[in-house]
Amino acid sequence: MNLLPFIISKTQLSETSVKNTLRLLDEDCTVPFISRYRKEQTGNLDEVEIGSIVTLKAQFEALQKRKSNILKTLEEDKVLTAELQKKIEQAEDVTTLEDLYLPYKKKRKTKAETARKNGLEPLAKIIMSQNANDIDSIAFRYTKGAVTSEEEALEGARHIIAEWISERTDIRNNIRYQLERFATINTKVVKTKSGDTSTAVSTSEKAQKFRDYFDWSESLSRIPSHRLLAILRAEQEGFIRVKIEIDDERALTKIEDRIIKSNNACADQIELAIKDAYKRLLLPSLTNEALQNAKAKADDAAIKVFSKNLKQLLLGAPVGEKRVLAIDPGFRTGCKIVCLDEKGALKHNETIYPHPPKQDTIGAMKKISSLADAYKIEAIAIGNGTASRETEALVRKIRFRNDIEVYVVSEAGASIYSASKIAREEFPNYDVTVRGSVSIGRRLQDPLAELVKIDAKSIGVGQYQHDVDQTKLKTSLDTVVESCVNAVGVNINTASKSLLSYVSGIGPKLAENIIAYKNENGVFTSRNDIKNVPRLGGKAFEQSAAFLRIKGATNPLDDSAVHPERYALVKQIAKDEGKSIEDLIGNSEALKKTNLKTYISDDVGLPTLEDIIKELEKPGLDIREKAKVFTFNQNIKTINDLREGQLLPGIVNNITNFGCFVDVGIKESGLIHVSNLSDSYVSDVNEHVNLHQQIIVKVLDVDLQRKRIQLKLHK
Repeated sequence: MNLLPFIISKTQLSETSVKNTLRLLDEDCTVPFISRYRKEQTGNLDEVEIGSIVTLKAQFEALQKRKSNILKTLEEDKVLTAELQKKIEQAEDVTTLEDLYLPYKKKRKTKAETARKNGLEPLAKIIMSQNANDIDSIAFRYTKGAVTSEEEALEGARHIIAEWISERTDIRNNIRYQLERFATINTKVVKTKSGDTSTAVSTSEKAQKFRDYFDWSESLSRIPSHRLLAILRAEQEGFIRVKIEIDDERALTKIEDRIIKSNNACADQIELAIKDAYKRLLLPSLTNEALQNAKAKADDAAIKVFSKNLKQLLLGAPVGEKRVLAIDPGFRTGCKIVCLDEKGALKHNETIYPHPPKQDTIGAMKKISSLADAYKIEAIAIGNGTASRETEALVRKIRFRNDIEVYVVSEAGASIYSASKIAREEFPNYDVTVRGSVSIGRRLQDPLAELVKIDAKSIGVGQYQHDVDQTKLKTSLDTVVESCVNAVGVNINTASKSLLSYVSGIGPKLAENIIAYKNENGVFTSRNDIKNVPRLGGKAFEQSAAFLRIKGATNPLDDSAVHPERYALVKQIAKDEGKSIEDLIGNSEALKKTNLKTYISDDVGLPTLEDIIKELEKPGLDIREKAKVFTFNQNIKTINDLREGQLLPGIVNNITNFGCFVDVGIKESGLIHVSNLSDSYVSDVNEHVNLHQQIIVKVLDVDLQRKRIQLKLHK
């Protein structure tokens, strides 16, 4: 089995596309670079398709490595035959490979191994031949040493037969099929240790989160990912026990039909061995495998949701280069205020106490007003945590001299950032409260630039992110961050080390070198200057240059997504149009008249040319929308103010497979269940709402005891 046909069989992509993509990956090209600047070679594959090739390539290489290790072990053990080697080399997945290896795998001490040492394997073979009639007499011949009776001899032989049965690939696959099609996942509540077996697990608030699953049964193949992850978490925390079950009688019958071919004493012994193999060896192993497979699928679904949410969050609307006053609100500890310039630099910080217990409302309003004047503030960012609504109401009462926009900003992950190494490096002389406030303000200016500094899974826009495969999660989220950073582009002269490290071809070390070079030599004035950064070679420049922007550069193409390798082509187009590059940029009329077919060559096709023309029309255009001011219903301050039937403005703050959560301006977020997103069937929540989208919701139900709010999307 070779890599190319393996990937083609899994993706159905063309051979040329896959072959060229693999070559580019082997040349250390990144996914963003390949998808954007090598379209002719890949057949215009997008990042998702190229990402699939990357994933399958890694899977194939891991499979080949495992094959190599197994073949080496079998050869050392002198059990490798030509036929077995061929089967191993042709195996297309890990499950098939491990099944082939299972009979030869070194095992810890087993009942079958003990029986072999007692000389009972010949008896097992006689029974499996199903030709002997007086099996008791035959078994008597093997009563020696540790084996003292015919029954002990037969029992030992059955243990060996049970192991043979459990190692048969066809039998294992048949049970796998039944588990895949017919298995149910069943849960039972764990009783208290008080001795009262009728009393369920403690009624603590933590336990109540899982009470729906205290006694639950559902098809394993149909259980939604969020429910399976919730059940597994409840089991891990000790509230329930989980069991995977199928129809045992049907499973046993399927095995017997494959093995038992007679109606004698041997058949009776084999039937007993089958039951033992099924109960002791096959079912525990394969139900665990089935649960692991279901968990892996649930992980993939949850990671997909998290990745979609993260992408929407990272590409959230920036307010842009405006001077911002940011407030991290609080009651007893006060509200921490920082003033930032348009580049996000900290200019001032202090604490005000407008709320109880001090309640210096007038003093706080005066202070905010005076700081707004002193630092020429254009926008105010208020964190959405404790005392957010009260602080927002206070700020909106202030009569500022100039028009100042007021925004409520998500604090998710701000505390993680404020205590991080990155924050300490940025603000070594300030405490965590100041750093957290700065993060809130910078998120308003540019969500992407600030959020890349935080571990993505700490941002809290997923479902059960701590329960899924952490390696898969990190890989997926890192891919999303890299995609978003390169889709937007980075101003090399203002970007942080964290932001630069996600640029195609850069990474953490080169990001450090770029910052150090800029600090020593001043700002970059052209893309050619980037080549002077220590250890940034030709390949790194090729991969990164087009994603790094130089504002105010002599060559206007340096502030565009046009790759330097195509500058000469743009120069030729401008010359043919009788214009300079400066005059061609933004000239839609001239660009639309350009006959692109005349510029097609061996390495430049229509997709690249169309991208160049599109970029020249609006060079460096930010693909993100601009931030919009949003105001909650000022009469709704707590969950007690909600009434069935109310229409309220809200902001989507999390999306899951079962619906979305909406901030309506109080502590508790409301849920729009997937069934309440539309009157028709909803297959994908993201088709109806986006993260941080401003929507109108209708209150359906308020459960004050459980603090749950049911909402409906109002259209």
